[in-house]
Amino acid sequence: MTTLVFGHKSPDTDSTGSPIIWAWYLTQSGTPAKPVLLGEPNTEAAFVLKHWDLAKPEIIADVSADDTVVIVDTNNPAELPPSINDAKITGIIDHHMLVGGIKTKTPIDITIRPLACTATIMHDLMGDAVAKAPRGIKGAMLSCILSDTLEFRSPTTTPHDRAVAEKLAADLGVNLNDLATRMFEAKSDVSAFSDAELLRMDSKEYTVAGKELRVSVLETTAPKVVLDRKASLMASMEGVAKEDGADQVLLFVVDIIKEEATLLVPNDLVKQLAEASFGAKVTGDTVVLPGIMSRKKQIIPALKL
Repeated sequence: MTTLVFGHKSPDTDSTGSPIIWAWYLTQSGTPAKPVLLGEPNTEAAFVLKHWDLAKPEIIADVSADDTVVIVDTNNPAELPPSINDAKITGIIDHHMLVGGIKTKTPIDITIRPLACTATIMHDLMGDAVAKAPRGIKGAMLSCILSDTLEFRSPTTTPHDRAVAEKLAADLGVNLNDLATRMFEAKSDVSAFSDAELLRMDSKEYTVAGKELRVSVLETTAPKVVLDRKASLMASMEGVAKEDGADQVLLFVVDIIKEEATLLVPNDLVKQLAEASFGAKVTGDTVVLPGIMSRKKQIIPALKL
């Protein structure tokens, strides 16, 4: 039986790279495994696959009771296949808050640590096996850390994340800034995506005061490209929310260079959220939030009405 390893829907670099890393490690350790995805990887993740000459994993829509799986980079059932609780889950490796709702058939291995990236945790769990990893696996690990830490700018970054990245970069002979710059350029190229695709590209479901929210983040070195589309993006929010069973879509455009986020404000609900959550004064259809870069650490915990 081959174990399936996958992360969350709308896979970013960590949810694309970490399944590849862990499937390699499991297979090397005697447990046949293969990485799969729950959707198309974003533009940065696609760049990382090409850069390190890694095959894009198969995309699956669901799992069954016959499947053995390891979940990485999430523990939230809303971000996983519909039938996840039917599968035989053997492990979870994650760095997000514990959500609850996953049920397993037997006791399993769970590792959730307060680090910026799943790949950092995997580096620690793998121990001496990291030295034996192919260049592509080490490269994926490094790229995941650079992505999730925004090249160490994100407040989620820990000294350990940085130390692991620097160790991997030295081993690979890679300039961290050069690789991060190329990754962020790829992430910023969103010209081919529709408004609905942008609103779902990097999003999480969250409930605030009875309101079901899709909290979307676009991290970019070229925020103007996205903000020039704000009218059409805001016009698309109602339809996306309705299709996804949400009350509202929140879109935070994170400027990686300036280290700030711009929140689109299409209506009074979002205005109230922005003012209650971030102490901001909203006077138009956008509001700039200085220093806000992390959904996990700064946005989700702050949201209130």
